[in-house]
Amino acid sequence: MGSRYNQMRAVLCLVVVIAMSCMQIRSVSAADPDPLLDNPLNLTSFTLRDIFVNGDVSSGPGGVRAALNTRNFPGTTSEGITVVRFEMVPCGVNVPHTHPRATELLSLISGGPLQVGFIDTSGNAHLDIIRPGDSTLFPRGLLHFEINLGTENATYISALNSQNPGTLNAGASLFRVPELTLATALDTEFSVLKKIAESISPDLTTLQKSSKAHCVPGQVV
Repeated sequence: MGSRYNQMRAVLCLVVVIAMSCMQIRSVSAADPDPLLDNPLNLTSFTLRDIFVNGDVSSGPGGVRAALNTRNFPGTTSEGITVVRFEMVPCGVNVPHTHPRATELLSLISGGPLQVGFIDTSGNAHLDIIRPGDSTLFPRGLLHFEINLGTENATYISALNSQNPGTLNAGASLFRVPELTLATALDTEFSVLKKIAESISPDLTTLQKSSKAHCVPGQVV
């Protein structure tokens, strides 16, 4: 009886250890590590002046994007956050992409409206129209996008809960998959895929502008 009790106790302890290990692994991978110091770099300033001058700025047919990172704003180091600000022209599109390491909270400041949305892991599309003062959420790792449907520039800010959220552009990345795999997935001939691939920009961060034939400012597309 005592031997059986000891065996059951050992099995129970093993189950508890495995469960605690899984919980620990999940918590480690869920977000950036917690900071261990208030000011790890001994900084004297925690303010960034004019993100469109001192941020990581990129321009494209869709507008201007300015982002923070630990290089241009060291104060974000180990704080698990970054911010991107957009000035998007009418019909400008921030093409479908994912952030593997962060959830995104987007707030429209002025202009627009924006059509926004994401696709969940069940294949459901969650679409909405947001106006100045509105905020919307893109869950971590899910495919999402923004389109400026308005007749004026849209200014919006995105906050992400990682100092290095990563950005994976769906279109450009998809066409780096071997042709046979991609043709099978899309049920499309190689020649068609090749023409599409040649037209895609290698720049994974540039805002894109849709064709005028497919976008009329002030109308939902």
